[in-house]
Amino acid sequence: MIRLIGAGTRPGGEGPVLATAWTLPNAVTLVRFLGVPLFVWFIVTNQYGPAVVTLVLVGSTDWIDGYLARRFNQVSSVGQWLDPVADRTALIIVAITFVVDGVAPAWLVWSIVIPDAILITNALILFGSRLRLRVSVVGKIRTALLLLGSPLLLLHRVPGYDSPWLLAVAHALLIAGCVGHLIAFYGYFTAAHRLHRAERAAGRPLTQPAAETAREG
Repeated sequence: MIRLIGAGTRPGGEGPVLATAWTLPNAVTLVRFLGVPLFVWFIVTNQYGPAVVTLVLVGSTDWIDGYLARRFNQVSSVGQWLDPVADRTALIIVAITFVVDGVAPAWLVWSIVIPDAILITNALILFGSRLRLRVSVVGKIRTALLLLGSPLLLLHRVPGYDSPWLLAVAHALLIAGCVGHLIAFYGYFTAAHRLHRAERAAGRPLTQPAAETAREG
């Protein structure tokens, strides 16, 4: 898993950040947006097989867009905020859909939504709209665990795949992902306050790599 994180990076560091929004990685991210309402529709109509396939495809784009951006030097300013927004939107909507449909318990939503709401509020209070924290390794692993556990949990609803071991593995992955989410939350929260204290000490906004968003891959 660690090897897959950051796959596609070219030797010699990152390329320039593009101003255009018309890049292949951003197109893949847009597909993720479009796949979420399709997934919800499959769940509402009790089509769990197609819902699993859609969720796997939506989850795979989280890695694909980051890989393409790094591999072909197509990191863009739009993609830097669009990618994490797509990630958070997909995770929250999928979690809410799972709970409403009875696929997952309510703790799945609260453990994701509450930390994210606190982070957003904290960032707005301290920095307005300009804080962009680099995605941590814990955050990337957290996302991978949630994206693995969610389809497995849903697969348990598909006829022929209702094995107890499958349900146990899915819950284990989701619990680990939620724990990772809380750990990542603590890291982002403390990093934001460290940067805020440094800015106050310097008397001006600081621009440093630790405060830039990287695509999760």
